[in-house]
Amino acid sequence: MDDFDYLRDGDVYLDSACQSLRPRPVIDALNRYYTEHNSCGERVKYAWGRKTDELVEDTRAAVLKYLKLKSKDYSVSFTLNTTYGINLLLQQFKNGLFKKVMTSDIEHNSPFLSTMTFAKRQGIPREIMERERDGSIDISKYDFKKTLVVVNSASNIDGRKLLNIKELVKAVHKQGGTIIIDAAQALAHSSDILEKTEADAICSSAHKMYGPSLGLMIVRRDLFDKIETSFIGGGMVDDVDADKYQLSAESPNHAYTKFESGLQAWGEIIAFGEALKWLEKRSKADKQNLADCAQRLFDFLKSQPKVHLINEEPNPTMSFYIEGLDSHMLGQALSNEGIMARTGYFCVHYYLDHKMHYPPLIRFSFGYHIRPSDIDKTINTLERILS
Repeated sequence: MDDFDYLRDGDVYLDSACQSLRPRPVIDALNRYYTEHNSCGERVKYAWGRKTDELVEDTRAAVLKYLKLKSKDYSVSFTLNTTYGINLLLQQFKNGLFKKVMTSDIEHNSPFLSTMTFAKRQGIPREIMERERDGSIDISKYDFKKTLVVVNSASNIDGRKLLNIKELVKAVHKQGGTIIIDAAQALAHSSDILEKTEADAICSSAHKMYGPSLGLMIVRRDLFDKIETSFIGGGMVDDVDADKYQLSAESPNHAYTKFESGLQAWGEIIAFGEALKWLEKRSKADKQNLADCAQRLFDFLKSQPKVHLINEEPNPTMSFYIEGLDSHMLGQALSNEGIMARTGYFCVHYYLDHKMHYPPLIRFSFGYHIRPSDIDKTINTLERILS
């Protein structure tokens, strides 16, 4: 694909679940910021700053449009990454709001660890829900009364999705609970399951969506009353006296400042807006190529007797181990052939190591940059190793 023209023929990048490759339009947008209107947003009156403000606001609007959410209900803030966003919320909830916090067994450490520290700090119990093999949660098993629920919408192990996410959100709200969604692995290729999902907050990472290194938080405006702002600094206030201040977030048009302390990554935010445009332009052919490549690789791995594949079905994210072969050594062998893949437990230590007792795995994850020749090379290389 021309948008990834920098990817050399011999290089096979299979680590998109960590961070996707950036297409040329995104790289160009970031460069334009630095070379054409490098400026502080929301602080200056000169033309460069006005241009920055305009493009940043366009990105906020594009995020809501992407998920079919309304600005009267939601506000978009930018952070460092998904982990930062989840912690920023959990660290600032008022005391006494929740009787319990829940997460699930296949979570990345972002929700898993943050809910652990939240429970200890609040002095409340923490419960780990089991996810079904298809990624869903059996809602009938759990009580969500006055509960904070933090779960992913898609797994970074094998891409399994929280298929009943809308039913879960409704059940949590009906019982008086609050739900935060980790959308890091879903927004690039499975955003449809999150469209019009009325979660209290959705946290994700632009760098898993073909954008720059950046985090985003989509927060329901009525959640703000549950937040006691303590992480605070420049860019968040309209006035400051000796021992008091007025938050800019008190204005509906500046609600996003509640989670944006200090100078923001203006260029990255603007480039992320370009990434969203780029994603919406993906053709049926692009999506079919992604699906076809996933199917071919899945079929091959499934057919090998010594390969233990975690996936139940094809997905652009697949994890496995080979019987009798150390995955870290396999990762190095693949690297020697120009194939870049992740090895280990992918920040899902509890589920993979302590619950399922798997050895370290190898993960293949790819996106719209993938070429059929990349799959050919990966399969051929694995065939040589297996033989």
